[in-house]
Amino acid sequence: MSLDQSERTDKDMLIDGSWIEGDDRTDVINPYDGTTVGTIPSASREQVTDAIESARDAAERTSLSAYERYELLSIAADRLEERAEEVAEIITSEQGKPITEARTEADRSVQTLRLSAEEAKRQFGEYVPMDPQKGMSRDHCFTQPEPVGVVAGITPFNFPLMLMAHKVGPAVAAGNAFVGKPATATPLSALVLFECLDAAVEEMDAPDGLVNVVTGSGSVVGEEIVDHEAVDSISFTGSTAVGKYLANNSGMTDVTLELGGNDPTILWSDTDVERAAAEIVDGACSNAGQVCNSVERVLVDERVEDEALAALSDAASRLTVGDPVDDETDVSAMVSDEEFNGTVELFEETVAQGATVEYGGRYGGDLGERVFEPTVLGGVTPDMPAASEETFGPLIPVIPVSDFDEALEEANNTEYGLEAGVFTQDIDRAKRAADAIDAGGVNVNTVSGFRTDHMPYGGFKDSGTGKEGIKYAVEHFSRTKLVGFHDGMNG
Repeated sequence: MSLDQSERTDKDMLIDGSWIEGDDRTDVINPYDGTTVGTIPSASREQVTDAIESARDAAERTSLSAYERYELLSIAADRLEERAEEVAEIITSEQGKPITEARTEADRSVQTLRLSAEEAKRQFGEYVPMDPQKGMSRDHCFTQPEPVGVVAGITPFNFPLMLMAHKVGPAVAAGNAFVGKPATATPLSALVLFECLDAAVEEMDAPDGLVNVVTGSGSVVGEEIVDHEAVDSISFTGSTAVGKYLANNSGMTDVTLELGGNDPTILWSDTDVERAAAEIVDGACSNAGQVCNSVERVLVDERVEDEALAALSDAASRLTVGDPVDDETDVSAMVSDEEFNGTVELFEETVAQGATVEYGGRYGGDLGERVFEPTVLGGVTPDMPAASEETFGPLIPVIPVSDFDEALEEANNTEYGLEAGVFTQDIDRAKRAADAIDAGGVNVNTVSGFRTDHMPYGGFKDSGTGKEGIKYAVEHFSRTKLVGFHDGMNG
């Protein structure tokens, strides 16, 4: 079952402290059963401009101390925690992920706000002596962090609440004003987050416009964010194609880009194959594989290929496919026809080129309109579509390699460089992997999908620029000023 139609969630936009409608509204559709779960406004370009300019005015007027920013974010975290079950149900209805995963996302979003609140109190400069340079006296100079001004956050569909929390939390902690643009397919849970933030702003008597959120198409909202000179920093999570467009068209505006991945996990013969296989399947099929750092390629020591395929198939068979509101469900609908059809196409092309279906391979029909069951593919070569392209679905392509050098070479055989995993009990192999794999994170004895909310997170190459993770995002949303005290002029 899904949320009853009587529980539809219709939301408005937050601009300059007021919740307002747009000229038109857009339906939000449940990916599993196709019902309408709510509606949102379609912002005009003028409304986006109003949101940005209200943020600029708030950034200029705000006088919140570090402790007051800590209090504001703590209040918002408390409000969100009180609504955790409500927002988890919204996530499941708008995005299709199982309710157990949605509850985890809600909890992590609360933690992200609390981590951001704590980080507001940890912004420090440093003393910079001048006399290391020849001829200079020991003048007293130091740095101090200052907010950049207005931060805009643009988020994707797959973690609609948590990824917005990862942008607005650090931005406010650093002293900035904020404009959020959630994905059009999954905006409702993010709007609940801004309801909590708005309540906190009011309780702290902070300026209207300190936090804003606008909903609508990227061609309207995103374009105005890119074009408006009052936006000082853009934090974007989404596709590499859109990220490159933002980078090429944002001028002098600072940009953080968290983009796609084709993340490898190496399974070597000296590890516990069964345990590793279970983690790999979870890492490949969480959120129906719609995770940018999910396991997308499994590089297996050919000596244990058969054992690995059997273990992966067994682990995949233990996942329950079904209605996302059922506590027992592990894998459910993909968010849209586009994502579902893209996975189907990659799967069918890969099988047509000679890959074998070791487990799964069913999709649609009795499973559900946008449901693709966990699928293990054997006999995969690096040039096959499921291995060479980013797969945003529950496919597990297994590529045998003859030695560890080949495993490392294949791990880097991609235009992406987000995260990687390696299962081995040999410390020398682990160190080689850590040094050789060209990715923003290398996880030893776990999968590429490992992430905590305070760690630095962000990739290399076409996986983006900059780092998320609370401390690192706060630093990114700050600028450094040098203050120097030199000898006076009065003798």
